[in-house]
Formats: sequence, structure tokens, C-alpha cells
Amino acid sequence: MTGFKTAESPFKANNTASNMAGVTLMNNQVGVVVADVMDKQENVTITHLPSMIRVDCVGRMDFVYDEISEALGEEEGFYDASEFEENMSTHYGKMIHMDDRTVMFGNLEEAAEFIGDMLPPEVK
Repeated sequence: MTGFKTAESPFKANNTASNMAGVTLMNNQVGVVVADVMDKQENVTITHLPSMIRVDCVGRMDFVYDEISEALGEEEGFYDASEFEENMSTHYGKMIHMDDRTVMFGNLEEAAEFIGDMLPPEVK
């Protein structure tokens, strides 16, 4: 009997923690500007695709609204959480919306430490 061996799939499941987080933005005028602003962060990788832009990081990344507003040529306060949500289609990692920024964490423990006492009490 002949045995067959198949090639290992590059898409196999990997359950180890990656310490990564990311979002998918629409590839439009706003998405391109947001990606340009985020590309200045050392740990961020931008991938331009035909209809979307991937913004991935190792560890933590901050979408600082006023920096993005300025890059868009708008007044402070123009870009906010609702604008962010409007241009984002998916995300992975822990996302925390604040008044002045959206923070993404690849590590849940780091996100929990960041939120601190906003976490619910531990149930025993």
C-alpha cells in the first residue's frame, strides 16, 4: 500500500499567545491618513490591501485622536471614537476607548493592569 504525505498548511492553527493586536481599516481617504499616523509608531506594521488596510502591532498601540485630526487637516476633536469605529471593520486584541485615544493591547494582562480599578471585583 502506498502512503501519501500532504504538505503542511501555512494556515494551521496556533494557540500560542502572539502578543499582537490589530485593526482593519477601510482603504479610503481617512483610513490612509490614520495608517500614515500609526506607521510612525516603532512596533506597528501597516499592510495596504485593495479594499482595506491592516494595522498590526506587537504589544501596545495608541490611536491618538488629536494627532489623527491634525493629519487630516481638521480641528482638534474632529477625530474621535465614533470616527474610529466608522472606519474600522474588525479588530483583534484588547481594545480600550478613552476620551482622547483608542488603545490596543496584544497582552490581556497588560490591558487589565492599564484599566486597573475599572475591572469588576474577582468572583470567588
